Amino acid sequence: MIEEIIMSEEKRSYRKRLTSHGLIYLAGEELEITVKNLSITGLLAELDINKVIMDVDDLFHAIEQSVTIDLYLPEMRLAGEADVVRAENSDGQVVLALEFRNLSYDVNNLLYQRKAYRKLMTASGEISLNGGNYQFLTQNVSVDGLMIHLKEHIIVNEGKVTTFDFQRLKLNGEVEVIWIEHEEDGSTLMGLQYVKMMKKHIQGVPRFLSTPPS
Repeated sequence: MIEEIIMSEEKRSYRKRLTSHGLIYLAGEELEITVKNLSITGLLAELDINKVIMDVDDLFHAIEQSVTIDLYLPEMRLAGEADVVRAENSDGQVVLALEFRNLSYDVNNLLYQRKAYRKLMTASGEISLNGGNYQFLTQNVSVDGLMIHLKEHIIVNEGKVTTFDFQRLKLNGEVEVIWIEHEEDGSTLMGLQYVKMMKKHIQGVPRFLSTPPS
């Protein structure tokens, strides 16, 4: 379906009418939406009835800090971030116009393999390795773990359990090194999995669980 839109000669103005379902992450909750039309740059959707966002005032309150929200469209295999650019009440529904920011395509298999959505996020934290403390920058985060970048060349075994502190999401505790890669510039990438964390209560990161691909 997304291929039809990309192949349209009027890429920026053409909007394909459809009825599809998805999820957005808003006010700390995963909320269902019904997509009404879709273009290469964004979509128009109705927010399904819920107890969190009941009208436009609730929506505006939820996006006071940032208009950027997380989005998952399983039928179109899309996930990532979008900006709320317009909202209005219509026949008892909240109608949203979203503009895409960072999207990944064909995410269903990745979500099925990884078990949870990975949110792009760049923020600093600290991790203890080899008897010292190192500053890192996150590349992405999920409710199960995070991917980090360290400017130093770090040698550590996969399976190593250590402590970390990530103030952006107010997280600290123990993590396990799941994988490690060394870059040509001497820096290090690591995939970490939480060991002692209240994973279900990480505020600001959705899970967006995927069903197995057919």
